Amino acid sequence: MSGNDNDHASDPDESDQPDFSSPHKDRLTAFREKNVSRRESAVVDDEAAVLRREKSATAQEEAVHLREKAATLRERIIHAADAAQVTRSENRLSMMQDANAQLVIAGIEAHKMAQQVETAKAQLDHLAHHDVLTGLPNRMLLQDRLSHEIELARRQGRQFAMLFMDLDRFKHINDSLGHAVGDQLLQSVARRLVRCMRHSDTVSRQGGDEFVVLLSTIKHPDDAAISAQKILTALAVPHLIGELELHVSVSIGISIYPDDGQDAEALTKSADTAMYHAKENGRDNYKFFEQAMNIRAVQRQSIEAGLRRALERQEFVLHYQPKINLHSNLIVGVEALIRWQHPERGLMPPLQFLPIAEDCGLILPIGRWVLREACLQAQAWVRAGLPPITIAVNTSALEFNAPDFLESIRATLDDTGLEPRYLELELTESVLMRDAEFTDSVLHRLANLGIKLAIDDFGTGYSSLSYLRQFPIDTLKIDQSFVSRITNSPDDATIVSAVINMSKSLKLRVIAEGVETPEQRTFLLAQHCDEGQGYYFSHPITAEALATLLQTGIKPASHI
Repeated sequence: MSGNDNDHASDPDESDQPDFSSPHKDRLTAFREKNVSRRESAVVDDEAAVLRREKSATAQEEAVHLREKAATLRERIIHAADAAQVTRSENRLSMMQDANAQLVIAGIEAHKMAQQVETAKAQLDHLAHHDVLTGLPNRMLLQDRLSHEIELARRQGRQFAMLFMDLDRFKHINDSLGHAVGDQLLQSVARRLVRCMRHSDTVSRQGGDEFVVLLSTIKHPDDAAISAQKILTALAVPHLIGELELHVSVSIGISIYPDDGQDAEALTKSADTAMYHAKENGRDNYKFFEQAMNIRAVQRQSIEAGLRRALERQEFVLHYQPKINLHSNLIVGVEALIRWQHPERGLMPPLQFLPIAEDCGLILPIGRWVLREACLQAQAWVRAGLPPITIAVNTSALEFNAPDFLESIRATLDDTGLEPRYLELELTESVLMRDAEFTDSVLHRLANLGIKLAIDDFGTGYSSLSYLRQFPIDTLKIDQSFVSRITNSPDDATIVSAVINMSKSLKLRVIAEGVETPEQRTFLLAQHCDEGQGYYFSHPITAEALATLLQTGIKPASHI
């Protein structure tokens, strides 16, 4: 191939290039500028697209990130909700468990409470029907059993017995040794009664020192007598209360169904009436009810009714028994003793109505009447020009323990004008020993007023000799039960001598009660007894008769 061919090939533009004269040149330039502008526009479009893509990518990333955060938040919310649900479920379960436990506990407590209520009901029922001190059936339960026993006996045509019992002189023990000792003695009596009886019998405490036994079945009244004797024997054995050895007896009244009553009230009344007759016949025994006893029971009720009117009607009077100086034979004092001028029965001695007055609570107004009347009479003797003497008045436990006792004494002395030194109060050992601290206070206040104090019936009560040093006592009165036997009983003579010597050592005045013979007076004078009182010197006499004795003097032989 020749060189010309290569030259033509290497410069194609020269032969093929169009003619770019002026018109053509302008179009070419415009075309080129348009292409450049198009290329520039394309570049700008590409950059915008890139920016858009970047923004889109960023937005997508942010959207993804937001979706992830939303998903995470949803998961947390779901988790929290699930946890809350679980917690609520657990709480509900726990609450249900607690509620169930509380129900179980409440059920147990309710059961316990029901048991306690039943126990309390049983205890209340027992307390309502049993004596608190002894545990024996009380009056209410006795009435139930008595009514039941009457019904059975009526249907079966059989007998049964009621034994009504009252301890003899229990009041003296209770007053002198205190209620604590008295309560223990009642408990000891109750135990012995239960041991004496059959299981089918009822032993009941009515209150105080009264007991009742129902013998459910007897073939003959003698069976009741055998049971009564067993009781007397059992109670005769000394009761050991602490360091004390106490003796107590009982009086028993017996009624038989249907002979002595066909209802509970009649049977009880018959047995009670028989018991009072047992006491009147020496105590420590038993008595069957007899129809004649009703007469005396009616009399007792009549006396009680009359006593309530006697003060208003001024039916009481005082008699005075002189106290004689054994050495000078002069009247140095008197004891005021009440009598009842009954409109139908005549002049009644105190033993026929004072015990009834004590039982029905009239002893307090009667005792205050006696004190006032005695002080008025003593002052009347002084105003009449007679020599002043001491007037003694007996004071009961009810009077001594009355809240206004001291004030009543002061008021009586002020109203009557009697000097306190001419008044002597006689108190028994049982009154003094009921409450030693209280007694000591009252006695010292009486002594500070100038009133004399005497112990009546000395030697018959339950007491300690230490009170002779503790209490401001002026006088001891030796009980007539010792004085009456001093000339024929060496033991009683020894006791009287010992009391006189002890009184002298303690600088106490001593009076012998119940002097009835010259031999007794001679013995007492030889033992240096200060004073005597009794029928040998004078019976209790009216105020007018005593005024005469104060003027004429005593003549013992003429008053036997």
